[in-house]
Amino acid sequence: MTELSPEQTAEFFRRSYTAIDGLWFMKLEERFGFDAALDVDDEVWKVFPKIQARTLKGMLKRTGGEEAFLECFAAKLGVEGFAFQVERRSPDGLRISISRCPWHDAMIKSGREALSGKIGARICDTEYSTWAAEFDERLRYTSRSRICQGAGLCVLDFSR
Repeated sequence: MTELSPEQTAEFFRRSYTAIDGLWFMKLEERFGFDAALDVDDEVWKVFPKIQARTLKGMLKRTGGEEAFLECFAAKLGVEGFAFQVERRSPDGLRISISRCPWHDAMIKSGREALSGKIGARICDTEYSTWAAEFDERLRYTSRSRICQGAGLCVLDFSR
């Protein structure tokens, strides 16, 4: 029997994760319409980031706070295939600039680029705010720009 390398295994799961997210959304959209599918997607992304954050906290043996957030969030972005840079903005803040978003890439590939900005604006705000709160209730997320809305970068600010 052929065995996959750890890299191939990770790629298989990353692609499966991305595909199932889009597939269930499209099936829900077929049945109930785009707005209803987006509402359900938003509800999912109020919970799923908590699961991801708690899993990475355990795997990386971290608890809470800005440093733990940064380490776990950067690990998540890396695993999902984002290209990004981190910049400290102050003692109580950081900026993450994303130059490649695999979710937006998937929307382009599926011919749904026109919907990417509407989905990204809603889901990224929910997801990233939830991630921040999981590490520090005072940590606030603000979007400065989005690739899915025509910007060159997604700029994410996290501050207290």
